Amino acid sequence: MTNVQINRLKDQAFKYTGIFCTLIGIVLLAIFTGSILMDGLSRIDWQFLTSLPSRRAEKAGILTAWSGTLWIFGLTALISIPIGVAAGIYLEEYSKKGRLSSILEVNITNLAGVPSVIYGILGLAIFVRTLHFGGSLLAGSFTLSLLILPIIIVSTREAIKAVPSSLREASFGMGATKWQTISYQVLPAAGGGIATGIILALSRAIGEAAPLIVIGALAYVPFVAKTPMDDFTVLPIQIFNWVSRPDPAFLVNAAAGIIILLGITFLMNGIAVWLRHRWQKKMNW
Repeated sequence: MTNVQINRLKDQAFKYTGIFCTLIGIVLLAIFTGSILMDGLSRIDWQFLTSLPSRRAEKAGILTAWSGTLWIFGLTALISIPIGVAAGIYLEEYSKKGRLSSILEVNITNLAGVPSVIYGILGLAIFVRTLHFGGSLLAGSFTLSLLILPIIIVSTREAIKAVPSSLREASFGMGATKWQTISYQVLPAAGGGIATGIILALSRAIGEAAPLIVIGALAYVPFVAKTPMDDFTVLPIQIFNWVSRPDPAFLVNAAAGIIILLGITFLMNGIAVWLRHRWQKKMNW
């Protein structure tokens, strides 16, 4: 058997192994999703969405959890988007290429793979104890902003890098300054890719529980947060709390909460895919 035939057999083996693993993953995901839907769909109603937590499973709701999730989503977006996009623009368009910038780029990329609980410990040290934010929404939002900033920075850089250099050259040829070229030509062309990265980063943030537990987010909050300095809980923590209860009725509540969290996540990922598709069509000039 020749080397060409051996390499062809290896390629086919890798191909079929990948297909098999993908099919297994799809089947397991379908089984998991089907089980959750069967257990939790009957529990989702207006009372479940608008009720406060309770020690009685049939009266317990997720009002504080989903309102806290919305608070965290909004504050995290306000903090992370301007900083992440600005950092991505600076690193790609203004930073001088050298050894220091290369080290910085590698470290930013590596930070995207750091376990989320490490960011929780960092947030506990900086925002809770040093800045005295306590276990508030503001501390949680700053912590999650640190978590997703590397994702936003990397996606912003990649989207800007994908813009053809001919667009910049045409803008400079018309007498535009560098900032005018970036703001009126490069950013609109890269907007779809940047938005996709932002949405995927925020969808990760709202699904996190570990860093928020570390900074002191509560599992039981009998009131709706009204200011950024209030205590809070979020859907992942509420689900974790219900799953740990011995009463089987709370498992039904947890399944209903998982359905709502999955719905939010799938919606955000669907928007990201749609934006990516539109951006790719726009880039095929």
